[in-house]
Amino acid sequence: MAEINTDVLVIGTGPAGSSTAALLASYGVETMMVNQYGWLANTPRAHITNQRTMEVLRDLGHDVEAEAYLHATEQDLMGENVFCESLAGEEIGRMKSWGKHPLSRAEHQLSSPSHMNDLPQTFMEPILYKTACKRGAQARMSTRYVSHEQDADGVTTTLQDRLAGRMFQVRSKYLVGADGGNSLVADHIGTPIEGKMGVGGSMNILFRADLSKYAAHRPSVLYWVMQPGADVGGIGMGLVRMIRPWNEWLIVWGYDINQPPPEVDEAFATTVARQLVGDPDLDIELLGASVWTVNDAYATHMQKDRVFIMGDAAHRHPPSNGLGSNTSIQDAFNLSWKLAAVLKGHAGPALLDSYSEERAPVAKQIVTRANQSIGEFGPIFEALGMTGGTDVDKIKASMDARCDVGDAATAQREALRQAIAFKKYEFDAHGVEMNQRYSSGAVATDGQPEPAFTQDRELHYQPTTWPGARLPHVWVFDGDTGATLSTLDLCGKGAFTLLTGIGGEGWVRAAKDLATQIGLPLRTHVIGPRQAYVDHTGDWSRANEIDDNGCLLVRPDHHVAWRAQTLADDPGKELLRVMTQILARG
Repeated sequence: MAEINTDVLVIGTGPAGSSTAALLASYGVETMMVNQYGWLANTPRAHITNQRTMEVLRDLGHDVEAEAYLHATEQDLMGENVFCESLAGEEIGRMKSWGKHPLSRAEHQLSSPSHMNDLPQTFMEPILYKTACKRGAQARMSTRYVSHEQDADGVTTTLQDRLAGRMFQVRSKYLVGADGGNSLVADHIGTPIEGKMGVGGSMNILFRADLSKYAAHRPSVLYWVMQPGADVGGIGMGLVRMIRPWNEWLIVWGYDINQPPPEVDEAFATTVARQLVGDPDLDIELLGASVWTVNDAYATHMQKDRVFIMGDAAHRHPPSNGLGSNTSIQDAFNLSWKLAAVLKGHAGPALLDSYSEERAPVAKQIVTRANQSIGEFGPIFEALGMTGGTDVDKIKASMDARCDVGDAATAQREALRQAIAFKKYEFDAHGVEMNQRYSSGAVATDGQPEPAFTQDRELHYQPTTWPGARLPHVWVFDGDTGATLSTLDLCGKGAFTLLTGIGGEGWVRAAKDLATQIGLPLRTHVIGPRQAYVDHTGDWSRANEIDDNGCLLVRPDHHVAWRAQTLADDPGKELLRVMTQILARG
């Protein structure tokens, strides 16, 4: 017989697991999370934090968002992606990344109230974990997942208390496997995985050293060392990554995946650091070392009955594009409101089917993109003549040739410039981060065609209120105080929201009646002159793609569930039809 009962049991306390527990606890759902280790993240592996993820933290509360910014390296210190022969040596080129270019920065500012930043997992994970516990989630460390059995009414999970050495069971209505790239939960539900694990090997070397004289004048998160003999994960270069400016660093260095992982001691780490930094006298304080594998695999389905997987359990890929923890936290945002709606009786269980329908395509997209980004280093190597062998002298001569006079050198320089600029598909791919549009039973398009992308969808975010897309952000104004709020601030926090304008009061009455009828949290906002929220700039009118008397129905995760161009003849009947479909109420 189970010793503990809870509504949702979450396996894992990384970005996916802790954010799930934090969101569920915020929604009033009884939640328990377990971690097989005695600590939270002890290495700063995930770090790039994009705007969409910061919007999730903002939805958890301005205190959560503010704490993340407090610990993060802000955007202006992220964006001069540097390619060099060593940090002390010659710089080969650089690109403005992560929204640092003025045109990209403008696009970032227009698209979200939140700012991207560099927040290592050693800082992000405790914020999410603390938020979950503070809001009522139960947490147990040193507790290992062993197995589970599910039936028509719930899931019985066997866990091991690693401190006491004994087994115990937890009974929950639902189980979430956020247990990483070697997920046992995924294995136990027979998750179909496309792709291949272990396609390359890399090691991380974490150390302290004051490198401000090499970095402070060209602030960046990533310094790519194009050096014969340097190799990271089969890419063909070394990487020096900033953890804290400018005295804590992480070197990424490759090893042969077909050989045993190397032993990294202080002598080895110092040798590598001196080589990549280019300072033969550099002393480092070694903080730690670890090995990891480059993976190229994703789940084509992310749930089985009452058991779900998310995060690295579902999408296993290299850190290219900085998509790992971001996608994990967004998985949590998608699933958590649906679990809460079903558990509270607002929705039918079939609503949960939409989780895999919506997030499995995202898993495929980001795994494909991350691995493609590795291959896109190739043109840089070709332009420098770093391909085709291990003759260090020949490679060095090829790299030096770009400084010559003549047509060949001119062509080489141009090829190098273009190859570096092309890396915007990894380091400034705003569209990859923001353009996710869902198609599932939890969205009602009513036959409205999806708008075509007018720019490169990987590079540029294209806002739209087409059902399935994230609600566009614009600033509106509090009618009483004049304070600015994002349209996203009017939505979320576990509730559906209906947005309309002057003439749409019929939608407001219908929404209030429906909320009372089915007990569903459903906010309403009229945006217009002399209303609670005012569109002084006209930005909302230009962005909403409906008439003033139309409406947008927005899900708790900020995605548009349905829209009506104008006021229906019977708003109550129409809204009931749509909510019945979206919530799978039958």
